[in-house]
Amino acid sequence: MTDRTDRTITSRNGGQSMGDRAPGGLGALLRQHIGFAPSPISDRSQRLASRLQGAQVATSVCPYCAVGCSQLVYSRDGKVIDIEGNPDSPINAGHLCPKGASTYQLINNPNRPTRVLYRAPRSDHWEERPLDWAMDRIAARIKEARDQDFVMHNDDGVRVNRLESVASIGGATLDNEENYLMLKLFRNLGVVYLTNQARI
Repeated sequence: MTDRTDRTITSRNGGQSMGDRAPGGLGALLRQHIGFAPSPISDRSQRLASRLQGAQVATSVCPYCAVGCSQLVYSRDGKVIDIEGNPDSPINAGHLCPKGASTYQLINNPNRPTRVLYRAPRSDHWEERPLDWAMDRIAARIKEARDQDFVMHNDDGVRVNRLESVASIGGATLDNEENYLMLKLFRNLGVVYLTNQARI
């Protein structure tokens, strides 16, 4: 009487094992019955390649928090196709938080507005307007507010040169240089309510 191992592997019958009876010996038997193959990779798998193969890569910085995680931005034909953590960075060693890992959606997102939308006062709908119109409109409204509300002296006669009816809020995707220019502009206009996320 043989044990379980002998029955499943050798299955002795009349003192002769299945490996002894199989052409090529036990190795051939195992290849036929256990699924062992010299190359388990299919022809399709061998033809597969990385979707990043041949793409251009640029080093960037995550635009969210102040950690400054490094990112690799892959592009092909002028379009960003992937953003990953940079494994060579001593800051994040290739890792990204959920927000950093989703920065690809800042660029390729069907819900991202790509045109200027304007809603007139007391209107119930948005209208598409040209970018040049919007820039001129913003400049005209800022000048109008400054001409009307600029305070040169306070109640004590001290010169303050301030404008309190305009404020500036910088976004997380603005870098230090952009925030510097914004602050320089608005401080020269006398704006005192300024905030930004000068993180990258």
